[in-house]
Amino acid sequence: MAAILLLGSAVGLPAKGGETAMFSHQRSTEHRGQDDLLTAGLGLEGLRAMVAPAFADAAHPTPEELRRRALWSSWRGIADLAPGGGYGELYGSVASVPGREFSAFATLPGAKQPHRVLLQLPDNFDVAKRCLVVAPSSGSRGIYGAIAVAGAWGLPRGCAVVYTDKGTGSDYFDIDANLGFDAAGQVASPEAGLAFSPKTKGGHGVAFKHAHSQDNPEADWGRHVKQAAQFAIETLNAQLPQAAPFTFENTRVIAVGISNGGGAVLRAAEDAEPWLDAVVAGEPNVLARGHGARSLYDYTTEAALLMPCALPKLGIPSQPISDLRCAELARLGVLRGATPEARQQEALDALHASGWTDAAIRAGSIAVTFDLWRAIAVAYASAYGRYPHDAHPCGYWYSATGPVVTAAVARAATPEERAAWWSDAAGIPPGNGVAIMDPNPQADLGVGGMRCLRALWTDGSEAGVRVRKGVEETRAALPRAGLPVMIVHGTDDGLVPQAFSSLPYVAMAREAGRDVRYWQVRSAQHFDAFLALPHLAAVYLPLLPYVYAALDRVDASLDGKGALPADAVIPTVPRMGQPLAAENLAMPH
Repeated sequence: MAAILLLGSAVGLPAKGGETAMFSHQRSTEHRGQDDLLTAGLGLEGLRAMVAPAFADAAHPTPEELRRRALWSSWRGIADLAPGGGYGELYGSVASVPGREFSAFATLPGAKQPHRVLLQLPDNFDVAKRCLVVAPSSGSRGIYGAIAVAGAWGLPRGCAVVYTDKGTGSDYFDIDANLGFDAAGQVASPEAGLAFSPKTKGGHGVAFKHAHSQDNPEADWGRHVKQAAQFAIETLNAQLPQAAPFTFENTRVIAVGISNGGGAVLRAAEDAEPWLDAVVAGEPNVLARGHGARSLYDYTTEAALLMPCALPKLGIPSQPISDLRCAELARLGVLRGATPEARQQEALDALHASGWTDAAIRAGSIAVTFDLWRAIAVAYASAYGRYPHDAHPCGYWYSATGPVVTAAVARAATPEERAAWWSDAAGIPPGNGVAIMDPNPQADLGVGGMRCLRALWTDGSEAGVRVRKGVEETRAALPRAGLPVMIVHGTDDGLVPQAFSSLPYVAMAREAGRDVRYWQVRSAQHFDAFLALPHLAAVYLPLLPYVYAALDRVDASLDGKGALPADAVIPTVPRMGQPLAAENLAMPH
């Protein structure tokens, strides 16, 4: 593979609406032969491997090694690749697609930090059709975070695919060592030009872009998506001059994303300019107006406090630490039950009263098990409040840690650990040797910190007002009139429950006469990747097949080969331990 690296270069692309989209630190790489765009040559067998692709020198991996490992990590974090799960056989593609990649740092006017953009241009790009798929990463993942969503659908059919990390990503910064990550994903000093470097100095530990950019990136997710599309159009014109000009008028642009990426494409749909041709949003984290909409921060901090106590009432075994935390909540007066059973029922009743369904609570147990509620709440409090890394309103911070016995012990990161963050991390700790540091974990089993996080939503403190202002900046508006929008959501989603997100959005949009189609998938929860666990695969179905099918229907509609599908509540059939079959999916016709 040959790579051309142009560091320090910057181009200004005229944008509609008077903005100038700025791109810098541009790189181009070729991926052919034993390498490719979709899996870096790993194929399905390599993606299924339990051990990540190795670095020849663990402290100094090459850009090629980092890319291969980032693709491996991104695939495994999103798709169910397990044998019997159907990927690559019943649905999806891991075809070898040769081509080129073009990447850059993109900076929105007024932003403190850039976001990464990356265009994959397959050799089989269909110049006649001129199809461009724009995809923001899911969760807080890095630049390849939507590869299993957009790349797997678009690249094999000759579409170019452009990604944005939407101001999140795995560009961690080691504060003690004063090191971050450059355009190639390698460890570098700020002088080299980094994808994220904190603007405030001081403190210790680890900072990361989603929480500590001080930009509240979620407020600009729609603009990130548009800027990625602008980068793609500019790059297509430069690389394919014989077919130029490429414009938004003569190039089909479909935006697709899941989870946070799904919310981002719905925010992009608000733009009044007709640069987008269609939007497909899977399990979107989106905050509508009215109709029971709740913000992620609101229900996350509620779940962090109450869900561990409520789960036993739904037949999910309690864990010792959960029992102790529930007893501590009772001691503090948050719960008033005199017995464990009474506290469990009280917690469940409170969740029901605020809109949680039993299906969402059961699936929410996954987030309890993996400490996701606390992880989200801690990071998003900083993001929404635009706090620097050393000023969390509840005193949390992040650090590399030693083995955790009763509490994480902060220490310096090793060169080997640091070198792998960009390729391996999911964008929000804990994970990859970086932990959340609770300022007072032993006093009350972490309950004090979680109560502080919840109070940022419920009280009138200065910090609470600041965080809620940041949340309000993320509220979605209506999609552009006439823009085809398809939303796909699992009825059992426990991380982004449809009752708080997509259902209110659809109701808001339809109230205003917008054309939004809605598929609700029975027995689908939020994490396809966790279906590799047999006990989850027995009861849940993957969501990605329906996202791909929605893309198929939208694309056919734009070709004039059929109407957009009608709404559907899809009556899936759980696998119950058997290999996934078409009958399980019950795909709408």
